Amino acid sequence: MSEPALALVTGASRGLGRGISVELARRGYSVAINYVGNTAAANETARLCRDASSQASQQFFPIQADIACPDSRAAMLDKISKELGQIDALVNNAGIAPEQRADITETGEVSFDKLISTNLKGPFFLTQSVVTGWLGGKESRIESGFKIVFVTSVSAITASTSRGEYCISKAGLSMAAQLWATRLAGDGIQVYEVRPGIMKTDMTHPVAEKYNAPIADGLVPQKRWGTAEDVGLAVTALVDGQFPYSTGTVIDIDGGLQMRTL
Repeated sequence: MSEPALALVTGASRGLGRGISVELARRGYSVAINYVGNTAAANETARLCRDASSQASQQFFPIQADIACPDSRAAMLDKISKELGQIDALVNNAGIAPEQRADITETGEVSFDKLISTNLKGPFFLTQSVVTGWLGGKESRIESGFKIVFVTSVSAITASTSRGEYCISKAGLSMAAQLWATRLAGDGIQVYEVRPGIMKTDMTHPVAEKYNAPIADGLVPQKRWGTAEDVGLAVTALVDGQFPYSTGTVIDIDGGLQMRTL
């Protein structure tokens, strides 16, 4: 039996990252579970992955690192290489929201810089490091090649003036996905963007009441919140090679929110 392929999922201790990790585990992948500070939550993700896994050889390895910090990123990749081996798929999921929503006339530079560093700069340069290793190393164990998934947001194309720095970071991340897809297509490395809509996660919990009624009234045509499992299923299909003749593709996981209707 061949060794399970390895996926690195950033921001995997809770929310969408946990849902992605569990679905990858269910499909037979080992998962490096990146997190920043909540060790208990990361360990819970690992437990859920083990419960969902089907092979004794799968490994679920919580690893603490702040992807906004170059030294932390480098240390994480070095530890993964030594403990687990080659990464076969990178899922850039980590992202944060502003600590306080504020009109763009009041957006602070500290908040702006923090979101750009975590949501855009970190994933871009983490991808650069992983790709450099791939291009200089052995071929992937995944038959269809290495995979990269950027988890962005409907906010990449939808303006929210109370959290402008978040929208800008996700719009930039969407372009990063296009750039890496263009650069790597000839090397057999596929890059995708998964664009969630209104998702029920810890990030949206404080504003849940704001969205419950509009969702039920049809703001989301499917009339429900999205879930971490919805995103996990999509990411797993992409990583698993179910779209062999696609790269640079945007997959909307939003219940039809992006549709234009009259």
